[in-house]
Amino acid sequence: MSLDSVTQSVDDAVSGFFEPIAEWLGEVVFYTVPVGGTDLPLIVAWLVVAGLVFTGWFGLVQVRKFKLAIDIVRGKYDEKGSAGEVNHFQALTAAVSGTVGLGNIAGVAVAVSIGGPGATFWMILCGLLGMATKFVEVTLGVKYREVHADGTVSGGPMHYLPKGLAERFGKNGKTLGKVLAVLASFMILFFGLFGGNLFQVNQSYAQLVSVAGGEDGALGSSGGALFFGIVVATLVGIVLLGGIRSIANVTSRLVPAMAGVYIVACLVVILVNVTAVPDAVVTIIEGAFAPEGVAGGVLGALIIGFKRAAFSNEAGLGSAPIAHSAVKTKHPASEGLVALLEPFIDTVVVCTMTALTIVIANPASWGEARAGEEIGGVTITSDAFETVLPWFPHVLTVAVLLFALSTVLTWGYYGLKAWTHLFGRSRTSEMTYKIIYAVFTVAGSLLTLQTLIDLADAILFSLAVINIIGLYLLAPTVKRELNSFLEYVRARKAGEVTEAGDDESQESAKTTV
Repeated sequence: MSLDSVTQSVDDAVSGFFEPIAEWLGEVVFYTVPVGGTDLPLIVAWLVVAGLVFTGWFGLVQVRKFKLAIDIVRGKYDEKGSAGEVNHFQALTAAVSGTVGLGNIAGVAVAVSIGGPGATFWMILCGLLGMATKFVEVTLGVKYREVHADGTVSGGPMHYLPKGLAERFGKNGKTLGKVLAVLASFMILFFGLFGGNLFQVNQSYAQLVSVAGGEDGALGSSGGALFFGIVVATLVGIVLLGGIRSIANVTSRLVPAMAGVYIVACLVVILVNVTAVPDAVVTIIEGAFAPEGVAGGVLGALIIGFKRAAFSNEAGLGSAPIAHSAVKTKHPASEGLVALLEPFIDTVVVCTMTALTIVIANPASWGEARAGEEIGGVTITSDAFETVLPWFPHVLTVAVLLFALSTVLTWGYYGLKAWTHLFGRSRTSEMTYKIIYAVFTVAGSLLTLQTLIDLADAILFSLAVINIIGLYLLAPTVKRELNSFLEYVRARKAGEVTEAGDDESQESAKTTV
């Protein structure tokens, strides 16, 4: 029996078993209600409302403290002797690497095809709102993180939900929090294996094959797929063995470099067509509010834009606090402010640049997709670049591969923290997880397992329901932490505290528990 027939048999068997479960959970999690002639997924509304609430609760923190967030990333408010494993910049790039990827390249193209150019406007708005949610969850992630004896750090919803709820509501809160922590760990682990690993490898392999001769090329065979999977698994395994420091060292170089190349390419297309920019901006704004020419009218554009942004930047899902919790700081809100830059980079910058490039270049494939033809999102984006840079589809392939690799690495770390919360932090436990993760990486190049990927999406977004309820309940704690850090910043500017930040007034801001 050939390898192709074996993998097809596995795909069919897994799909047959899990398809009913995936369909049922998908219908529940992504339940839609008809609004203005289109369908609104309630989970997207849940995420957007959270962004609105936290934006109001913290007084437009994403606007008022944007410059402060930049200063923190630059190291202006670093504190000597802080617990943690990585600096603010490394924590940010590690978290961004988990969100910037295929969704920014392919998902945006699909959004502006289904929702029209106007979806871009709503995508930007949702990204701006998500900045406030990210600030809240990451502040909690750092405050309630656990600093281990060896200096490593564990954080995320599996830590701040039980500890935060116990602190606010006593014994009942502690019991509820423990249950939610187990659920959160399972959800993050499951998505990490299938969505953050297997799917990324599968799609990056497909893109590589498409530019390397297709099915008849050197990598088109099952042997080529296996080789690709083993190479990626080896690279991922080596980096994962080094922990978050190793991951951060890779992503702090990889993410800015690839994002820079991608954005420069977008700017080249935009500048070559600079005379079309005003019309494109008008088209986007008019498309956001004009009821005609868009699936579902203005609400259709709004929903598609919000959906793309919510799925891309993961604000409110509880994943990013895991990476951010490893930061070296004594003030949780300092990293919360850094984290609000994440949706800005992911959605407001990268997603918007993709959308603007497509709208301005107006490739034929985009018109065909808007007319109802099924065309892959990567194809549309690639065609947009090809109108100005004929060679760029090959560079885009490299970008897809590296973005996918960085996502696999970051979700490997997220999954590890979920695994150790469930099964303990022993060397054997951690090595078992890393072997399993490597196996899933190899499987990603051979298997589609679309049913399990759909199931993983539904499970991850289920976490948003649990996580955001916790964020609402713990928001007063975040406000206190923000005030504490702002007081520290004021004192630093006035020269009342040293760079070490070791005066007695800062004792309450310690992040170890």
